[in-house]
Parts: sequence; C-alpha cells; structure tokens
Amino acid sequence: MTPILLSPILAGIAAQGIKFLIKTNQQNFSLKNLISYSGMPSGHSALVVSLAVTVGLNEGWNSSFFAISFILAIIVIRDALGIRRYLGRHGRTLNALIKDLGEDKFLDDEYPHLLEHVGHTPAQVVVGSIIGLAVSLAVFFLL
Repeated sequence: MTPILLSPILAGIAAQGIKFLIKTNQQNFSLKNLISYSGMPSGHSALVVSLAVTVGLNEGWNSSFFAISFILAIIVIRDALGIRRYLGRHGRTLNALIKDLGEDKFLDDEYPHLLEHVGHTPAQVVVGSIIGLAVSLAVFFLL
C-alpha cells in the first residue's frame, strides 16, 4: 500500500483509538464511538495533516499535490473548529428547548435528540495534528 494512503489511514485510526484511552472523553468502546465526531484528539486533523505531510515528503513541498492537500487540511480543520462546533451549540440549545416542553410522544418522535458534541476544541485539533505529523514521519522513515 502506498505511504500516501497508508499514513493518513493509520493516523486517523490511531487518533480515534486514543479517544477510548482518555477518560475525559467518557467513551465506551463501540463502532459508533470509533467514528465519533468529537473528543480528544481530533481524528479529522490527524488524517488531513498526515495526508499533507506525507504528500509533501513524497511528492515535494513545492508540488501541486502538496498545495491541494494543504488547502484541504485547512478547510477540514477550520470546519472542525468552527462550523461543527457551532452546530453542537445549536444541538445543545434545541435539546434543552425540547426537554423544557415536557414529555410529549409527538415531540419525541418528530424531534430526535440532536448531537451536542460534533466539533473540536483548539487543543484537540493540535493534538490530532501532532499525531498526524508523527505517524507520517514514522511511516516515511520506516518504509
């Protein structure tokens, strides 16, 4: 398998797996939690940083491929920090409003519980990015 494909996959799996070892994430091992959207560290950041670093190492830092992967990484990280975190706040507010309306079968059926943790904090993104960088360098120098 090519390092450009292997490194990001390994980085993403490593970041998602580490989430179960960190108690503050409060996640039990399950397939649903394995592909979760939030928590420490950011799997999205690990994956896209690993992709950009691996492309840079293999194709060159001045290549068009690196430029594309770098821009993709910026978009994904910005999305994790901004838009998805903002959506989590919306979910929390809407869940509280529905709860305040009381027990109602119609509300429960019509308005399911929304995800409240779908984004990342800056610290989660930094740690995920470090994992992505470390995995990329390890794969590059070991293969």
